[in-house]
Amino acid sequence: MTDKRITLAWTGASGAPYGLRLLECLLAADYQVYLLISSAARVVLATEHGLKLSASPDKAREQLVAHLNGNADKLIVCGRDDWFSPVASGSAAPKQMVVCPCSAGSLASIAYGMSENLIERAADVVIKERGQLVLVVRETPFSTIHLENMLKLSQLGVTIMPAAPGFYHQPQSIDDLIDFMVARILDHLGVKQGLVPRWGYDQRV
Repeated sequence: MTDKRITLAWTGASGAPYGLRLLECLLAADYQVYLLISSAARVVLATEHGLKLSASPDKAREQLVAHLNGNADKLIVCGRDDWFSPVASGSAAPKQMVVCPCSAGSLASIAYGMSENLIERAADVVIKERGQLVLVVRETPFSTIHLENMLKLSQLGVTIMPAAPGFYHQPQSIDDLIDFMVARILDHLGVKQGLVPRWGYDQRV
C-alpha cells in the first residue's frame, strides 16, 4: 500500500507561489501533508502572494483551509519547534519531503545536518532513513558555496531541482510557469498530474 503522506516545507526564498500551488496539488491528490513554514517564508508569502499567515500553526491552518476553499482535510501545519511531530522521528516520518521554495540558508543547514529547527530536522530524518528529499532551490546566481552544498546533497541521493521553469509549453501567464515547476516536482514524487503537456505529446504546431 502506498504511503500517501508527505512533508512539505516552505522557507524564505522567493517562490512562495510554487509552494502554495504544490500544496494545493498534493491535497487534491489525497495526500496527508505535514506543512512546515519558516518565519521568513511567512514574510515572503505575504509579499509575493498577499497571504499573511499567522505564526500559530492552528490559525495558519484555518487561513489555508479558507484560501483553498476547504480542500484541506488532510493538512497538518506544524510549529517551528514541534519536536513531537511525526516528521521529527525516523520511526514515524513520511518517506517523502519537498522543500519548496528552498533558500540558500536552508540548503546549507540541511547539507550540514544542523537540525536546529523542525524543517532542518525533518530533512535530516528523510536523508538518514534513505527517503526521498527534493529541494527546490531558488537563488541566482549560485555561488561556489551553494554549488558545493548542492553537490554534497546530490551525492547523498537528494534531488536538487532549481526553480527554473521551461518555455517549450508556450506559457501564457505566470500561473503557467508555476505549474511547469510544480508538475516536474509531482513527476519526481510519483504523483499523477496533468498540469502541463508532456514533451512530444502536445499537438500544438
